[in-house]
Amino acid sequence: MRKTIFKKLEAQGLIANYNHMRKNLPPKLPERVFIWDETLSEGVQTPAVFLTYVEKVKLAKMLDEMGASIITVGFPALSEEERNDVRRISNEGFQNASIAASARINKNDIDACLECGTREIRIFTPFNGLNLQYRLKMSREQVLQKAVESIEYAKKHGLKVDFVLEDASRTPLEEILKILEAAAKAKADRLVVADTVGFLRPLSMRYLISHIKEGLEELKIREMPLSVQCHNDFGLATANTLAAVEEGVSYLHVCIAGFGERSGAAPLEEVVTSLELLYDIDTGMDLNKLHGLSQLAEKAFALPVQFHKPIIGENSFSYEGEEHIQAMLANPLIYEPFPPEIVGRETLFHLGRLIGRRLVESRLALAEIKASPMEIEEIVRRIKRSQEVIDKGEAQMTFYQIKKLMKDLRRGLTEEEFWRIVEQVTRQKPKLHQEKTPIT
Repeated sequence: MRKTIFKKLEAQGLIANYNHMRKNLPPKLPERVFIWDETLSEGVQTPAVFLTYVEKVKLAKMLDEMGASIITVGFPALSEEERNDVRRISNEGFQNASIAASARINKNDIDACLECGTREIRIFTPFNGLNLQYRLKMSREQVLQKAVESIEYAKKHGLKVDFVLEDASRTPLEEILKILEAAAKAKADRLVVADTVGFLRPLSMRYLISHIKEGLEELKIREMPLSVQCHNDFGLATANTLAAVEEGVSYLHVCIAGFGERSGAAPLEEVVTSLELLYDIDTGMDLNKLHGLSQLAEKAFALPVQFHKPIIGENSFSYEGEEHIQAMLANPLIYEPFPPEIVGRETLFHLGRLIGRRLVESRLALAEIKASPMEIEEIVRRIKRSQEVIDKGEAQMTFYQIKKLMKDLRRGLTEEEFWRIVEQVTRQKPKLHQEKTPIT
């Protein structure tokens, strides 16, 4: 349905579609991509977010029903509670998706995943100088050795292994190829290139992916499935994910509504809808359930989806301007890039301060209501007046009260509260300490 709508308009000469021009179609586009959802792993790192087990299961089940290929459901080594949740979710039974868990490059993390009964594991590590010096405090040789040992250990226990290179987008190409070669030779099943701090531009992503693929080809590592994980620090997560697809990457990390640490990750709904409608690439996902999925996530996260958020935001298919509404009544596709029904939405008209006489006349005509010029003027006046009488100051006060409540809801411990707990447990008073980053 979604493809024939645009093709009919093109055939009638009513629109031009530059996305379908042969010169604009990247030659390395895959015929199919696989959606790898990280909402229950990356998404729940959204500050102060907590999901119950029931909420996690509902989201995982809906993702599975919609056609997600892989769902990462947690990091078992984090805590006993996390391990229990991952174990229970893994035993729930899923129709489409493979259920995966995360681990660092150490045996204990992998054992925690094995205890949960997951059959797929996501082993991650960074490899650039910044992380080696300040985070891992290991040499490159040590990280290489531990990465290989971890992959081999997981494979020995029958797990499918996805090797995730964190902060790959700030790692020299030769180092990227060195550790990816080691991971491939250790029999990793997929290689994941992560733009962990959202540092790339789309052309930079294409450059990096193309050179990684060329480098792996030269190393005789062929037909190794590549995946990409993009973060949204510069608002480029969707664009960078699509750029990777243009270079042939077929496994795509996403999070519902773009939830995640800092500015979040590539939003599932943006990536899927763009691939289906702008690239004609099969994602295996049921687009009609995207809005319902986002509403379920919004409730679980207790965090509102932005009103102007593409695809799933309240305003995505909403109109108030008279000219726009008039055009929409003539043909919705004049101002809609695609019918909202495709993603489980509907068009909404807001009749308010921007309403004019022509719109009222046309609406009355459609309803077969006859009105005099004076009556029409009175209808317009009353509609506009209904908004003008709203107390703007009161509305702003209410808004800021809600915003403050949301901040309070998401607040972590203050510094004072943190040290109070430390003192209660250790019976020691903290000495003078320096915190460059305040904890809130």
